[in-house]
Amino acid sequence: MMILALTLAFQTLETAPAIEADQAADPIAALLETREPASLSQAQPQTGCVGEFTESHFIACQYGPGSRINLGGIEATGDVAGWAVLALPRQTETPQPFRVELADGTVIVDEVREIGQRDYALQRVNGVPGATVNPDPSTLPRRQREYAQKQEAFNSVWDGVGYLDGFVEPSQGVMTGVFGSARIYNDGAERGVHWGIDWANQTGTPVVAPAGGLVTLAEADMYYEGGLIFIDHGQGVVSAFLHLSAVHVETGQIVEQGELIGDIGAGGRSTGPHLDWRVKLRNQFYADPQTLLDLDIPTE
Repeated sequence: MMILALTLAFQTLETAPAIEADQAADPIAALLETREPASLSQAQPQTGCVGEFTESHFIACQYGPGSRINLGGIEATGDVAGWAVLALPRQTETPQPFRVELADGTVIVDEVREIGQRDYALQRVNGVPGATVNPDPSTLPRRQREYAQKQEAFNSVWDGVGYLDGFVEPSQGVMTGVFGSARIYNDGAERGVHWGIDWANQTGTPVVAPAGGLVTLAEADMYYEGGLIFIDHGQGVVSAFLHLSAVHVETGQIVEQGELIGDIGAGGRSTGPHLDWRVKLRNQFYADPQTLLDLDIPTE
């Protein structure tokens, strides 16, 4: 593993450790040769998946509304647009069973897929505020309250299809943290895994919605995260934006891709201003947001 020395430290949401996985490229298996332009509800279905069958990657599959897809126990159901979103955890054994059942019960795929494996970095992070590494017991009630609040927001089930817009980078800056890296903080002890990607930039740098969705949490001062926003993009794909210095949206608000939602800051477990962007699938586990930026979902 490569060792990265950082001047910025990044917070870990207080959730249970995620299961994990990686994938090898899987282009759309088959596209209908002729399709006339139509709305999402009228579009002719295409069959197959986009994305790589590799650890920690997001995958989108199109087998029609109501189709049921199971990849190694990770399940998804085709929505009104006919698409279903899956992901693989950070560490996933290979191979894994892959099964697709149409809405009428017809099984059209029942096979075993090889899962690509990834190597993850080891990051040493110094200068982290001690209170966020070894919290005082007196802060426990607050941390428990905020944990419950985050779990409720992660459990959002929005029926929109914001994810079909594709994803853009939520901010600009120097990328200082990558998904899946083990973290060693001030005291030299390994403190779990970094579940997002980080951009360092000046406090006040705009943060925008990477895709449309429903704001399920918008708080200006969380213990570990500072300013924190969650957006549900549909299919249980929920983005979290950490360490914000300002929050410009409210819970229950619908946002469009590219809309301003907050500003970069240095609140919570941080040694300098940066954005930590994480994406969780149906409150089961985090997967690599970078793979959403690379995911090309054809909708016409």
